[in-house]
Amino acid sequence: MGVTITATQVRAPTGPVVVSAVPDVKTLRDAIPSKCFERSLVRSLSYVARDLVFLSLLFTSAVYLAKLDAPWTVTAPLWLLYSFVQGLFFTGLWILAHECGHDSFSPYLNVNATMGWFLHSILLVPFFSWKFSHARHHRYHNHMEKDTVFVPNTKAEFEAKEAKGLGLFAKLVDHTAADTPILNLGSLVVHQVFGWPMYMFLNAGAGYKSLVEGSRDTVPRRKQSHYDPRATIFTAAEAPFVAISDLGLLLVLGALYAVSRSFGVGTTLLMYGLPYLWMNHWIVAITYLHHTHEKAPHYDADNWTFVQGAMSTVDREFGFIGRHIFHGIIEYHVVHHLFPRIPFYHAEEATEAVRGLLGDKYIEQRTNFMADLWTAFTTCKYVEQGAKKGQLMWAAPAKAK
Repeated sequence: MGVTITATQVRAPTGPVVVSAVPDVKTLRDAIPSKCFERSLVRSLSYVARDLVFLSLLFTSAVYLAKLDAPWTVTAPLWLLYSFVQGLFFTGLWILAHECGHDSFSPYLNVNATMGWFLHSILLVPFFSWKFSHARHHRYHNHMEKDTVFVPNTKAEFEAKEAKGLGLFAKLVDHTAADTPILNLGSLVVHQVFGWPMYMFLNAGAGYKSLVEGSRDTVPRRKQSHYDPRATIFTAAEAPFVAISDLGLLLVLGALYAVSRSFGVGTTLLMYGLPYLWMNHWIVAITYLHHTHEKAPHYDADNWTFVQGAMSTVDREFGFIGRHIFHGIIEYHVVHHLFPRIPFYHAEEATEAVRGLLGDKYIEQRTNFMADLWTAFTTCKYVEQGAKKGQLMWAAPAKAK
């Protein structure tokens, strides 16, 4: 059944592990029922409507909470609870916009583009800007040079940083340099809070050959912003859509300013800002854990293939929240990388259809999601040459073990 961690596994093995060759895309596609590729606009819109209803109800509750005449010992826990739950539904809506970005939302491309722009703008995400760089991530997943997210350090890069004797701030910003439990914890907080904006503003974590033009080693970070239509991460044809993304953000920021005039800046930050931070946390955690696992290899430029890169992603588990609020993006990510136009509501069936063909190449870990985040963050520091040529495997430094 693949590389399976069984500590709190939610699914019993369906058969013995099969040591398999790498299957080709056609073989995998033929194994998946054709209905899994069918996209229903009505069904997708029903999920959008459901999530928007919950968001609206929660915002309404926040309005009443803001008017509650009670001591902070009562209101503070209520705001924390509100922000956590609202952050979950922010994330669910983000994932539905993600479906739009892959055109798995519906068969109608203009509908997908419009809905994705609308939903992501609500969440202050530049839809088209993200869509373009995310498409390159899918095109080059786990490619050591061209992937656009969470490209790991090599052993040589890790050792070079160690030799520099980085200071406290640098160790907090770069988690691979954190060398004590307290620094790892501080670095994890920085990673989860600032990881998303650092990616949006500075293209942090992308491979050095992931740009449309030039290398990340030579192009200034300010020219790699997802908010800049002239940034080197976009083509000339993509630039107008990046500007449209920025327009969506400006409209939402204007609406938030209007809300702050009525409710106050502090209340607006509690109503929108805290859930927004929770959403950033979940998006970073989900993406990081999809591509960081001791059994998930990365590949150099000469040995990478599309299928090998897709099978280097990880299916994990987040219980009710993952399956019903996060729309299964955590649980069924491998098949999403293989066939991103499969709608999320068909991903489980598609996964079961290819599981046997993937054999021992299929990686899943059905243990505690947040515990997995800590484990991966504190042990997966760099990659080094594995048993196969061009395959780089995660290796924890001795002091982090």
